[in-house]
Amino acid sequence: MAPDTSFLLIGRLASKANTTKDTIRHYDQLGLLKSRKRQAGSRLYTEFHPECVERIELIKSAQAIGFTLTEIKDSLNDYYDGQLDIDLQLTLTQQKLTQIRKQQATISLMIEMLTERIDILEHMKADSKYELDVEICKKKIPLL
Repeated sequence: MAPDTSFLLIGRLASKANTTKDTIRHYDQLGLLKSRKRQAGSRLYTEFHPECVERIELIKSAQAIGFTLTEIKDSLNDYYDGQLDIDLQLTLTQQKLTQIRKQQATISLMIEMLTERIDILEHMKADSKYELDVEICKKKIPLL
C-alpha cells in the first residue's frame, strides 16, 4: 500500500508554516500538533497532518496576544475536536485581558520612573553641585 502523501514531513511543514523545525518539534512534544510515526527502513519519520499548518498559525496568533503554550493547548485541541466551550473561552480571554492590562500599568509606571531617573542624571551631568535625592532612586514598582 502506498503511503498517504497528504501528511507532511517536518521540513515541508516548517516551510509551509513559516517556522523552524525546532518549533515544530517543541509544539509536537507538547501535544499541540497531530503527528504520526512512520518507519522507513532503519529510520523513523514523524509525519504531520496537513491541518498542522493552520494549527501553527493559530498557536502563533494566540502567543502574540499573550497566551502561553500551556494555555493554548486545551483550547486548540477542544476547537479541533468540536468541543470548544465558548463561555470558558470568554472567561479565559477576559482574564488574559485583565492580566495584560496590569502588565501595561506596570510598564507605564516603569517608563515614568525611568524618565524621572534620566531627568535626574541629566541634571547631575549639567550641574556638578546637584544633590541626588536617593529616595527617588530607591522607588520600587508596587505590586498591582
